[in-house]
Amino acid sequence: MKVRVLFFGHLKDRSGECEQVDAPSSATVKDVLDILCERHPELLQWLGFTRVAVNMEYASPDTPLREGDEVALLPPMSGG
Repeated sequence: MKVRVLFFGHLKDRSGECEQVDAPSSATVKDVLDILCERHPELLQWLGFTRVAVNMEYASPDTPLREGDEVALLPPMSGG
């Protein structure tokens, strides 16, 4: 199945704005994160601090995915 991954903040600078991932039909958020870390090993260091949303709702690593879902990687932000 295909899911769309959106990158925000400094992850966007490292990986681009978005990317299509082909995942197994029974994939979870963790499965997609594993695929992304294979493609972009530099993401590994940030995953412990990154929130994940599926279809604009926060999700956990064991959240199941469906065809066409949108997964967003949201690193911590700072600013003033």
